[in-house]
Amino acid sequence: MRFALIMVMLLLANFAEGKQKDFYTFKVVNSRGKLVSLEKYRGSVSLVVNVASECGYTEDHYTDLQQLQRDFGPYHFNVLAFPCNQFGQQEQGSDKEIDSFVRRVYGVSFPLFSKIAVVGSGANNAYKYLVESSGKEPNWNFWKYLIDVNGKVVNTWGPTTSVKEIRPLISDMVRQIILKKKVEL
Repeated sequence: MRFALIMVMLLLANFAEGKQKDFYTFKVVNSRGKLVSLEKYRGSVSLVVNVASECGYTEDHYTDLQQLQRDFGPYHFNVLAFPCNQFGQQEQGSDKEIDSFVRRVYGVSFPLFSKIAVVGSGANNAYKYLVESSGKEPNWNFWKYLIDVNGKVVNTWGPTTSVKEIRPLISDMVRQIILKKKVEL
């Protein structure tokens, strides 16, 4: 009887482990109001960033994020940008205004989502997952989470770490995806 109970508990633990969430299991709203499953990014590397249009980091980050997207995306890599007005009230526009601004000024082609809260009780569930799994909570605009092909957080950086500094890690991860696909052919 005891052996059977242990076996049932092990099976339940394995089942529960298989049902664990990862970043790609969430659904979010894009800047145009459409519900999007992040599942569509599974199998690629993602850099998730809380962005703001009126921050001292805006120009450098948007320029470098767009260059990353241009160089590595959209099949193996995507910047996933989440506007947030929680830090310094530096993202006050509507989703439509933010979308128009970043596309016009910075030529942004990466996915832009609806404005959200990234910290506190009202934080978006995808961001709650990022904070819980990394143990690091954004404390300003342009906080960056690097997500692997399976939706797990690889690393996180604050706004003082430039996109150029983390580019080599992203490049290596994208290279691994490409090499794996070549081997599978």
